[in-house]
Amino acid sequence: MNILMLGAPGSGKGTQSELLCDKKAFIHLSTGDLFRKNISGETELGLLAKSYINQGYLVPDDVTNKMVQVFLKSESDNLIFDGYPRTIDQAIELDIMLRTYDKSLSHVIYLDIDNSVLLDRIVNRLVCPTCKRSYHKITRRPLVENICDFDSTNLIVREDDTLDKVNQRLLTYNTQTKPLIEFYKDRLIKINANNKRPEELFAIISEALGI
Repeated sequence: MNILMLGAPGSGKGTQSELLCDKKAFIHLSTGDLFRKNISGETELGLLAKSYINQGYLVPDDVTNKMVQVFLKSESDNLIFDGYPRTIDQAIELDIMLRTYDKSLSHVIYLDIDNSVLLDRIVNRLVCPTCKRSYHKITRRPLVENICDFDSTNLIVREDDTLDKVNQRLLTYNTQTKPLIEFYKDRLIKINANNKRPEELFAIISEALGI
């Protein structure tokens, strides 16, 4: 079973993906992680990706597709796609790549959430660079200020979590990614993610998937 987590920036895709991996043994394929790995390694693809991310824009399809293609050579089943595909063209390319391994996307989980909630989550977000868990500066603070509860790593604010970049990301999402809701309508599971704790949302998703 391969799953796509679909939703606007800050909707909880990453958190739910991590929970599914921890509790249901899925493998997390996050383009954000792929970008960070290539950026930290200063690869040609990573430097290209960084120039777009820092401006709040999407990374071009050809760069992203190449990163995903390399990943699929080693893992092509029991995956959770998070942050990819983000465009119709990427979705078509992913279907082609998965068919190479006789695989497909089984389900698409769409986390529907209000823009006001998204903005509050993102501009107040703190992230652990080690385990990728997220915190909120006001409502979900770590036990020790700016220290991850799970691995004691110093928490960070992502470079693209400033208000101007968040607004740009939401605009880009609405124009380029939201059309995937219609594209995947035959395998779409829509879930209202407003005012739900991560554990509550995880239970709803697990039930919807029958796992």
